[in-house]
Amino acid sequence: MKNWKIAGIIATLVIGLSLPLYLARVHLLGRPSATLEPFPSATFVGSEECKACHKREYDLWKDSHHDRAMEVASEETVLGDFNDRTFEHHNVVSRFYRKGGKFYVHTPGPDAGMGDFEVTHTFGWYPLQQYLVPFPGGRLQCLPLAWDVDKKRWYHLYPDPPIDPKDWLYWTNAGQNWNGMCAECHSTNLKKNYDVDSDSYETTWSDIDVGCEACHGPGSRHVGWAELPDMARPPVKNFELAVQTSGLTSRSLVELCAPCHSRRAALGDYTHAEPDLLDSMLPQTLNEGLYFADGQILDEVYVYGSFTQSKMYHRDVRCSDCHEVHSVRPVREGNDLCLQCHRAQVYDTREHHFHKQKGEKGEAIKSPDGTVLFEVGKGADCVQCHMPGRVYMGIDYRPDHSLRLPRPDLSVKLGVPNACNRCHIDKTAKWSDEAVTKWYGPGRRPHYGEIVDRGRRQEPETRDELIRLAGDPLYPVIVRATALALLGGYSGKETAEAFERALMDDEALIRRTALDGMTVHNPQSEQRWVSPMLYDPVKAVRIEAARLLAEDPTLQIATDLKKTYEASLEEFKAAMEYSADFAFARYNLANLYVALAQPDKAIRSFLAAIKIDDLFYPAKVNLAMLYDRRGEKKKAEMLLREVLEANPEMHEVAYSLGLLLAEKKRYEEAAVHLRKAADGIPRRARIHYNLGLLLQILGRDVEAERELLEALRIEPDNLDFLYAAADHYLKRGRLTEAKSMAEIMIAKHPENRLGHDLLGFINRQ
Repeated sequence: MKNWKIAGIIATLVIGLSLPLYLARVHLLGRPSATLEPFPSATFVGSEECKACHKREYDLWKDSHHDRAMEVASEETVLGDFNDRTFEHHNVVSRFYRKGGKFYVHTPGPDAGMGDFEVTHTFGWYPLQQYLVPFPGGRLQCLPLAWDVDKKRWYHLYPDPPIDPKDWLYWTNAGQNWNGMCAECHSTNLKKNYDVDSDSYETTWSDIDVGCEACHGPGSRHVGWAELPDMARPPVKNFELAVQTSGLTSRSLVELCAPCHSRRAALGDYTHAEPDLLDSMLPQTLNEGLYFADGQILDEVYVYGSFTQSKMYHRDVRCSDCHEVHSVRPVREGNDLCLQCHRAQVYDTREHHFHKQKGEKGEAIKSPDGTVLFEVGKGADCVQCHMPGRVYMGIDYRPDHSLRLPRPDLSVKLGVPNACNRCHIDKTAKWSDEAVTKWYGPGRRPHYGEIVDRGRRQEPETRDELIRLAGDPLYPVIVRATALALLGGYSGKETAEAFERALMDDEALIRRTALDGMTVHNPQSEQRWVSPMLYDPVKAVRIEAARLLAEDPTLQIATDLKKTYEASLEEFKAAMEYSADFAFARYNLANLYVALAQPDKAIRSFLAAIKIDDLFYPAKVNLAMLYDRRGEKKKAEMLLREVLEANPEMHEVAYSLGLLLAEKKRYEEAAVHLRKAADGIPRRARIHYNLGLLLQILGRDVEAERELLEALRIEPDNLDFLYAAADHYLKRGRLTEAKSMAEIMIAKHPENRLGHDLLGFINRQ
């Protein structure tokens, strides 16, 4: 009952490059070593250096969204109205004004008290523009008030009830900090430079915006080569550019864009020299809260995760087929974009889409307040059916790049959105499904979203489906990794074997996810399967292996592994310190210090995580566990109650609190919380088992029996549960039932003496 530690937040971040990987990169680019000697190591030179030779590309880039990603605030760059303009939000009036040629806003500050703040930088260009305000410690913070470029008005990014000034998302706190949250994708050669000890930044860049070298890498070697006379230029690979951008497969080009256009954990400052994508970032899988169960976008996930699910991606379509890479604009307008590949006589017809074409008579679709949602002819646009989007930041519509078929049948089954009902808001998903069936015929292919949905709910019978999905190379890698992550909630031999197979997969994301969710039952198994991953060529994988090994205090690292293990562990620690401006990194460090028997460091790191984000409950739960070990049970209880008060639906925490109260022999209170946990997580057998044991102590035998049998119903082979039920019957003189349980123990675990001894004792009775 003491095993109530919450699972760690796994967001491994790494920095730097080892020498072997750098050499591997040189080899992959095919650069003869002789051509490296005439030029110094590549450095960033700035986009203006490219203009003379690459004027066409420069002109396309100029004034693009990339060019305008961030700017110093000036008359030219500020789009918002700072001419003594006011904006009211929940009875608070903010004022935008100018003084001495600078831009200011009078608005609530760190403590919600009104203050005057200078705007030093613009952020973004269209359809909205944000503004950055400097704060102590090198911080730039994003104002929650943004400018709507089309409607030429101020609006609030969080229009619902005001955010508490102590909340992580409040505009002066870490959730709206430019240095850690935004900077790496809006400037070139961004170095965050966060210092843990001083809790401050010295963030730098070479170009303030997304310039040429953001994609091509540092350009000094290329410039040096290009400036030589034609006859003096040595033969080089890729014109001495650090990053190859032409002649790429779909995967290579998409991964060139992915470090910014993805929902991810950054693995340190991006250097453009990483051989594998997971050397620079850890992409998020189709996690609940980020994606709908069928993989459609839910939260801001920035294209990569959705596009890699698409058939287009797997048939070698890449970003540049649809987007001009320098201007980022579509290469063609309307359906002509899709008709580059898809035959117009088949797909751009009424017989295919069953909607009115532009120019046909009809009524526009309007919302109840009369707002025109879709004009006549919009339904014939390919993107309306195959790229239904969502609005983020209040006004920013972003299409889903998974390019999927409309599936209103999945809306009926799973509650996910569909393209039809975003227009036909007065109709039901069932109506849309019937229309699709009428047009295209009955029968729909099984969709992985159905397995993911059941896996999220941890339905017992879904385990085998998740195993098959995780191991099937015909599915997108992100889908397989998602299935593997969900499989972590299931026990059993088959689950362990699936994780073991995944550790040998060709895909780094699969190997990393396997480590993340692996349940290892003994040190020998961990030594056998996890230790070799220290030699994985991909950084995100080997550092996760080091973390797992470090957190098993019983493990003896083999002599030949020690140097590799220690180096990887130091790299892991440095990586967490790199991201120590986030709660999860401090939390991961704290868990590591717990494993290394350094409790004082662990407590400081847990408290630092809580200071960064007071709602980051994993830090509170694991700190409570540490306090409990140290005998500081009052502090432990207080933290768990704080979490439950803020998150009453967190049944895991109710379980933890119940176990703690049981340790303190406050059995009646403990039973209340274990009951809530059992009701909230009904398929978790161990909760029913612990509740049954507790009800025995309270003399509530009927309830105790019911809970013990429920645990057995969920896990009928569990020896602990079988013995608990047998013991329950034996102590109450119900020898027939006790004997039956003992016989089942022998049948299911013949090698274990416990069942045999128990049966012998019962027979003697």
